[in-house]
Amino acid sequence: MAQEAPPSTAPWHAAFPSPQHTAPLVTREDALAELGSGRLLLVDVRRTDYEGGTIKGSLNLPAHSFYLNRAALYDLCTRAGVKDVAFYCGSSNGRGPRCSGWFADFISEKGGESSIRALTLDGGIKGWVNAGGKFLESMEGFEPEYWKQFAQE
Repeated sequence: MAQEAPPSTAPWHAAFPSPQHTAPLVTREDALAELGSGRLLLVDVRRTDYEGGTIKGSLNLPAHSFYLNRAALYDLCTRAGVKDVAFYCGSSNGRGPRCSGWFADFISEKGGESSIRALTLDGGIKGWVNAGGKFLESMEGFEPEYWKQFAQE
């Protein structure tokens, strides 16, 4: 009888190259000011933790599949005239910066012909929620009970 291979202990991102670029941070205040302007696209890269709501107008492209979809996002942004693409995850300490780095790498590979900028949303969705007020008003599907577990994290 054949034995099953043990489950891999490598992180999900080990299947892809490490990003060569570190995208700059965008503050939540600056991101909020640009919501709906057409200049900024927010990309929520959460997958299994895509709960509790998201920022209005953001696109959910889970980090686990993002690397293979960089060209499609680039094409979409080019056609739509988007100038800034800001990625975020829970805290923007792992998946968000990794995806913004991959996107910055892709832009660089285009030879500098792009006017698109890759960014990372400082503090991620948890920072957005913890800021309260106008930030909560700019969310879709906000579930207050879900976010209590992350209060002032």
